[in-house]
Amino acid sequence: MFGIIEWIFFDVGSTLVDEHLVYEHIFRDIAEFTKLDYTFIYDEALEFYKQNKKGDIELGIKYHLPKRKWYIEDEILYKDVPYCLEILNKKYRIGVIANQSLGTKSRLEKWGIMKYIDLVIASAEEGVSKPNPKIFEIALQRAKCEANKAIMIGDRIDNDIMPAKKMGMRTIWIKQGFGGYWQITGDDEKPDYIVKNIIEICSCL
Repeated sequence: MFGIIEWIFFDVGSTLVDEHLVYEHIFRDIAEFTKLDYTFIYDEALEFYKQNKKGDIELGIKYHLPKRKWYIEDEILYKDVPYCLEILNKKYRIGVIANQSLGTKSRLEKWGIMKYIDLVIASAEEGVSKPNPKIFEIALQRAKCEANKAIMIGDRIDNDIMPAKKMGMRTIWIKQGFGGYWQITGDDEKPDYIVKNIIEICSCL
C-alpha cells in the first residue's frame, strides 16, 4: 500500500493522547466566563470545527476571551497506543512531530511509551510549529529519512496531512477528536489512508 517505509511519525494531541477532557474543561471555562450554557458553547464550537475552523480559538475571538488555559493534567493516553507502538516499533522507526510545550519527552516517558519512540520533534523546543514545513524538514533530516519513505499520522488535515503531503511524505488521517470533523474539499487535503483509531493502523502497516 505504501511501498518502502522506514519511519512512522505521529502527532500527539488527539492522535496518541485523548484530549476530550481538556476541551470539556476549556468549554466549561468559556461557559462560565460568558454566562452561557455549556451545551450551547459546545455545540457552537462543534459547528466551527465542521467548518474547518478551530472551535476553541474561534470562540475566543467571538467572545473576546482571555488566553485560555490548557489543562495538561486532563490528557489521557488512548488505551491501545502502547500495544500499537510496540507492534509498529518492531518493523519501523517511530517518531513524533507535534505542536507541544516543553517537556514532551518527559510526558511520553510518564505514559510509558517513550521506549518505543526514536525521535521527538516538539514545536516549543524547535521554535517552529506545524503546519510550517520547516518542522517536517527538521524531523526528516534528524531521522536521515527521505520523505517518500516516511508516513505522517495525525488528526488534523491542516496541521498534519496537508504539510506532510507537500513534503512528499505518505499520510494517514486518524479521525479522533474534533479534527475528525474536517470536511475534505480538495486533493491537497486527501490523505493516503483514513482510520478511526490507532488500532486500525496496526492492521494497515
